[in-house]
Amino acid sequence: MPTAGGELPLAEGFPEVSGDRWRELVAGVLARAGRPGLDGAAAEEALSTALADGIVTRPLYTANDQAPDPGFPGFAPFVRGARPEGTAVAGWDVRQFHGAADPARVNEAVLADLENGVTSVWLAVGEGGAPVAALETALDGVLLDLAPVVLDAGAAFDAAARELLRIAEGRGLAPGAVLGVLGADPLGLAAREGDQAELTTRLWAAAGLAARCHRDHPGLRALVVDALPYHEAGGSPAQELGCSLATGVAYLRELTAAGLSVDAALGQLEFRYAATTDQFLTIAKLRAARRLWARVAGASGAAPAAGAQRQHAVTSRVMMTRRDPWVNMLRTTVAALAAGTGGADSVTVLPFDEALGLPDAFARRIARNTSAILLAESHLGRVVDPAGGSWYVERLTDELARAGWAWFQEVERAGGQAAALRSGLVGDRLAEEWARRGRRLATRREPITGVSEFANPGERLPKRAPAPARAGGGLPRVRRDEAFEALRARADEARAAGVEPRVFLAALGPVAAHTARAGFAANLFQAAGIEPVHEPVSVDADTVAAAFGASGAPVACLCSDDARYAEQAAAVAAALKAAGARRVLLAGRPGEREAEYRAAGVDTFVFVGVDAVAVLSALLDVVTEEPVSDAPEVA
Repeated sequence: MPTAGGELPLAEGFPEVSGDRWRELVAGVLARAGRPGLDGAAAEEALSTALADGIVTRPLYTANDQAPDPGFPGFAPFVRGARPEGTAVAGWDVRQFHGAADPARVNEAVLADLENGVTSVWLAVGEGGAPVAALETALDGVLLDLAPVVLDAGAAFDAAARELLRIAEGRGLAPGAVLGVLGADPLGLAAREGDQAELTTRLWAAAGLAARCHRDHPGLRALVVDALPYHEAGGSPAQELGCSLATGVAYLRELTAAGLSVDAALGQLEFRYAATTDQFLTIAKLRAARRLWARVAGASGAAPAAGAQRQHAVTSRVMMTRRDPWVNMLRTTVAALAAGTGGADSVTVLPFDEALGLPDAFARRIARNTSAILLAESHLGRVVDPAGGSWYVERLTDELARAGWAWFQEVERAGGQAAALRSGLVGDRLAEEWARRGRRLATRREPITGVSEFANPGERLPKRAPAPARAGGGLPRVRRDEAFEALRARADEARAAGVEPRVFLAALGPVAAHTARAGFAANLFQAAGIEPVHEPVSVDADTVAAAFGASGAPVACLCSDDARYAEQAAAVAAALKAAGARRVLLAGRPGEREAEYRAAGVDTFVFVGVDAVAVLSALLDVVTEEPVSDAPEVA
């Protein structure tokens, strides 16, 4: 029946289901899936997922999962966005990165971007980009009072900032008309370089730039709090948050010591975060970052409105792959969607071929059009805080904020960000986190599409000019694909030397019996660039020797169901060894028959959760060896 207001209650006609009843139903489904004996709580736990930073996501969230009041958009604590209107008026700032060293090439690319939907440009200048002296060439034709320019000049930030201001003055622009970010980030540079010898001088120069911007250039911000060095060293979301907070607090201290008010100092900072394919973590991270920074601002005595964090989200380099790079288009689309949903003010979508070198015009076009589609066709920017009110997102935001604050407090207890970098605290913790993640990657519990899963060994990668080297010597730069990329590189080297890495799939029984494990095995071997040979479709102990010899492979993998293994695996493995197989693998867990299978000649078992990197590395040692003839030498 309609309510008094005329609305139809959506729950009408449905029986009320309690949380306990839902857990009972889940336990029943798990029992039918082969996991009997789980009570309600254990059933829910079985469907939960452990994330980094001690956070566990559950399969169901309800109104009982309380989180602190996020407030209203545009008001402290700014969880729901820094502005009341969010991006509903003009969308987010579409910011394209340019890292070429040739200023003419940079200028051509910048103008093409600005003519086709990009609203601000992010330029690498100095080491890792165009020369500072050539900045005017790179910005020829760019209207500095309409298109904000964000500088990324590393150690040359002071010189680059002065050059940008000189160019603006030479064009007759009023000081207040120039828009952008000057990109000073002394602590981020120390994290990249591992050297703090010039830190005090650089902090003083950054404070001077901030004072000049506050006094003469209200359209410019002087400093960037860049969390990318910590993300790109393998850090977790909470570590990224905590390091950014500690860096921001250090800059507040420097700027207020140089004479700026707290509110003025806050206005000179922009924060940069990574956006990844984990869309909910990205959304929660950006929302948590605003909440935490508002807390810092409030504790510093700032006016409530001054605590709104200005955010620049960049699609993660860690997630980008060198193999099957076209899949990166999908990754960056999800990451950009998450960044926009999370309330980022500016979003940079890195081109899909970024990991291969300097992007070409097509890759840059796809990158900028990613934001264009999300804004103009999907209308994502028209909703203020679209994830707000989700019990899951609000709870995840709260949990991530607490974890980030705990790491921030630990860094502060260690003496602040500079001291924590110098002592190795930050580097050691990031390395520990990356080692934990590396184990998930190696076992493919965190799959990488096109690399560790569904690889294409026969692909032809696009050729790209090398990108200028970026500052290094401090925190490492990691990529999710690095272990598998090393395996693929070994296979490529073998092919170039005339050795074809192959493995013979010895499938037992009919297709219905072996297809699942044959597919699993082929997918596994292709991740290392090893070609699976599955011809003929099925073999037995009598035919396997001839089939193996015809395959040209030095190793073989048995593929079938457990029933066929019990009947045939031992005999087929023995026949393979007699036929000269250097290694015999079996797809599946051995169970109680492991000793029997090993005695017959099975060397390795491969299954879901196995350390794929270790198994494939050992296998490459065998399949990339030059074939050895058994014929006697002729004197």
